[in-house]
Amino acid sequence: MALPTRAEAHVALEGHVRDAYQRHHAEMVGTAVEGYAARFEGNPDLWYVTGLLHDIDFEEHPDVHPARSLEWFREWGFPEELIHAVEAHAYDYNGFTTLPQTPLAAAVMACDELCGIIYAYKQLNPIAYGAMKASSIKKRFDEPRFAAKIKREDILRGCAHLGIPLEEHIPNVLRALATLDTGAASAKQQV
Repeated sequence: MALPTRAEAHVALEGHVRDAYQRHHAEMVGTAVEGYAARFEGNPDLWYVTGLLHDIDFEEHPDVHPARSLEWFREWGFPEELIHAVEAHAYDYNGFTTLPQTPLAAAVMACDELCGIIYAYKQLNPIAYGAMKASSIKKRFDEPRFAAKIKREDILRGCAHLGIPLEEHIPNVLRALATLDTGAASAKQQV
């Protein structure tokens, strides 16, 4: 099966996601997931594209997400590992019960909701991702009222499947996201 290029993945994203926050979230998750690729001997392009496209159908089809995107990915001939990761990131959402079976799927699950907490933190504290302290994000993680819709159990479940404690995961994601501060897309940091 064929993996789209990063440029093709961005075109697909832009064709289905018009909301600026959702596009930024997609970029955040793609960047964070790619940060784990080297650590798990994964293809950085596959890991980035998977993270980038994990919510591609959410804006148009929230009531069945990610079912429609899984159909698209199969129609488009995308790799099964990408399809599994997108399906598994939606565990316990809209009736999906697939758990992560690969490091890629676990990384998407672990990074997706954490990026939501980090973004919410940034809205209150408009500083660069690279200037954020992991301890500050952890404090907000532990406050259920902060970004209350974020499913913290998904972050912990993804971390458990990766074999990485939350206290290590948060700074890993912040290091990866620091590349978004400068737009250094070609110089992604590995964690």
